[in-house]
Amino acid sequence: MIRSLPLAAALGALSLSACAVIPDAPVVTGVPLPEGTPVALMQPVQVGDAVVTPREVVEDSRCPINARCVWAGRLIVRTRIDGAGWRDTAEITLGETFGTHGYVIALSSGEPGTVAGQETPPEAYRFTYELR
Repeated sequence: MIRSLPLAAALGALSLSACAVIPDAPVVTGVPLPEGTPVALMQPVQVGDAVVTPREVVEDSRCPINARCVWAGRLIVRTRIDGAGWRDTAEITLGETFGTHGYVIALSSGEPGTVAGQETPPEAYRFTYELR
């Protein structure tokens, strides 16, 4: 039992070293697409110096394109934003902005629009983000 203690301490130190954050690089996995590219869920896109990844559609209550509505509804996307040595997650609403670490990011489009009587599958969505 005494011999396994130094081994456990060494393994613990090695596992912690694998979690190091490089301060000059965005904390992101995958190759981000160029800014202005519509992206699917879980697909990173470069927005300024940050990397933005739509993670989940939280709400899509937009008025269907084949209906008349009293309220336009809204599209909210849980979004991860990675910068040099930091990561933030926010629920960003279509047409609104979110500010973090000196960046102001907007979800400028979300396609497809909704159609009455049809549910949009998550893999069909494409999102465009921009720096404001």
